[in-house]
Amino acid sequence: MDLYIYYQVPADRAAALQPAVRAMQSQLAAQHGVSGQLKFRPHAKDGLQTWMEVYPATAPDFAAALDAAVAQAGLLASIAGARHTELFTDDVPCA
Repeated sequence: MDLYIYYQVPADRAAALQPAVRAMQSQLAAQHGVSGQLKFRPHAKDGLQTWMEVYPATAPDFAAALDAAVAQAGLLASIAGARHTELFTDDVPCA
C-alpha cells in the first residue's frame, strides 16, 4: 500500500517546515524501512503551497506510526488545515 499525504503550507513557514518534515522522514526510514518523498507544487496560491509526502510500499501499521511521528514533530502547527491521506495499491491482474 502506498500512502500519499497532501496539505497546504503557508509560504512564510515553508523554509522552517521543510527540514522538520525531512527529519521526520529520516526517522521513519530508520525505524520502518520506508523512504518517504517530499514534493510540492511549484507555485503558491493565495500565500499557500501544496505539499505532498509519498510513502511507497508501506506495511499496514505504517499509517499509525506516521501519525505518531507527525504529532511528535509538531508538524500540524505549521500547516494550514488538515493533512489528507490517500491510499493506493498496485493493480493486480485477475488470474
